[in-house]
Amino acid sequence: MQSIIRLEGGVARNEMYRFTHPLTMSLEAGEHLAIVGPNASGKSLLVDTITGKFPLKEGKLEYDFSPSVSNLAYENIKYIAFRDTYGAADANYYYQQRWNAHDQDDAPVVKDSLGEITDTQLRDELFELFAIEPMLDKKLILLSSGELRKFQLTKTLLTNPRVLVMDNPFIGLDAKTRDLLHDVLQRLTSKSSLQIILVLSMLDDIPDFITHVLPVNARTCGKKVTREEYLASYVPNTATVLSEEKKQGIIDLEYGDNLFDSEEVVKLNKVSIRYGDRTILKELDWQILRGQKWALSGENGAGKSTLLSLVCADNPQSYACDISLFGRKRGSGESIWEIKKHIGYVSPEMHRAYLKNLPTIDIVASGLHDSIGLYKKPRPDQMSICEWWMDIFGILDIKDRPFLQISSGEQRLVLLARAFVKDPELLILDEPLHGLDTTNRKRVKAIVEAFCERKDKTIIYVTHYEKELPKSISDRLMLKRNK
Repeated sequence: MQSIIRLEGGVARNEMYRFTHPLTMSLEAGEHLAIVGPNASGKSLLVDTITGKFPLKEGKLEYDFSPSVSNLAYENIKYIAFRDTYGAADANYYYQQRWNAHDQDDAPVVKDSLGEITDTQLRDELFELFAIEPMLDKKLILLSSGELRKFQLTKTLLTNPRVLVMDNPFIGLDAKTRDLLHDVLQRLTSKSSLQIILVLSMLDDIPDFITHVLPVNARTCGKKVTREEYLASYVPNTATVLSEEKKQGIIDLEYGDNLFDSEEVVKLNKVSIRYGDRTILKELDWQILRGQKWALSGENGAGKSTLLSLVCADNPQSYACDISLFGRKRGSGESIWEIKKHIGYVSPEMHRAYLKNLPTIDIVASGLHDSIGLYKKPRPDQMSICEWWMDIFGILDIKDRPFLQISSGEQRLVLLARAFVKDPELLILDEPLHGLDTTNRKRVKAIVEAFCERKDKTIIYVTHYEKELPKSISDRLMLKRNK
């Protein structure tokens, strides 16, 4: 049988990138592989090893990409890390660029970013599959998460890869887009020599076109088994992930000084937002009262991120809108930073804002002042609070590790701790379980549940999936995409 990728006894030259044992694995012709494991298990490290990113000290790494003309790995293996980040498409991205109209002028549009297309038949097929035509003139940074994934897939598939590697491709997608992506991948595998490797944190969520599963844990690579064998042997983790002591610790937290006394936390009156000729929000009325727990939902591209950017004061258009926060009308002289002191916020996009390789505890501490980096040294008591929240999220042991050297799942937990660290009156969680494994999803959900038990805490929770919502959700807002 043809071995597309074969790694035997692989040991990386750099000790930082080594597994606990020499690596041996293969991708055979016709196989579609899922690499599964918890956060920080070594999944991405394995992908980087088999793609040749890390030179080997020992062992052999061989490829056979036929019928492809070339046998070079970089021409045949394409890797897409779906982290729901607009920065993935533009290295010059910065956190608030998406909302600043003047700064969008130089941002690339979709049609210019697809590159030169030689296979017109493939182009037509992909454009139809992913509905690319309406996106061609849009700025990349204005694409919704679903649109961005479709763009990335189209651009990648136009290069005719022999092997396509995708990191958590289904997270953050609404049900409709998720089903479409699943169907498209299934169609592509059935009509071409393309083989797919999925990197998955959800251990029980394996698409049916996958033929084999390779479990990874604690930098140890398990034995490749069939999908059916893996699912038959899978045992979900039912252990308690948040102790009663820690849960009670969250519930009993002392309230800080200088809290707002307004019963009204957020009020939007006939708010409309447009980008170019597209209306994102149209005459939206929304009132959030103190202590309410809101679920915000809607398909990809419906305007959820735009709405949150108005609430968080990141969107300059908010000053032209009738918006009040904590009873204070926007643009009436209040300080943005005074308002932000009372808001905790996390979103999948925030990953790309944190490009400085600071210790993870500094990233958590930056939430005290709503900065990207740590420009003001926290007091010892504040650092103790940071450590306490890192312990709550199960990441205290990595407090001194550089942020950019931990896994994407660990980064997610760090940014979540950052949102909680100042004990905000308004907590905004945009896809908080995004990219987390089963255990950490349970942990974060339990933390949110405990936080919701506290008097007067107000929550906006964004998710596509009902099962992720806290039990305390009292109100709902569903956005519909404007055509």
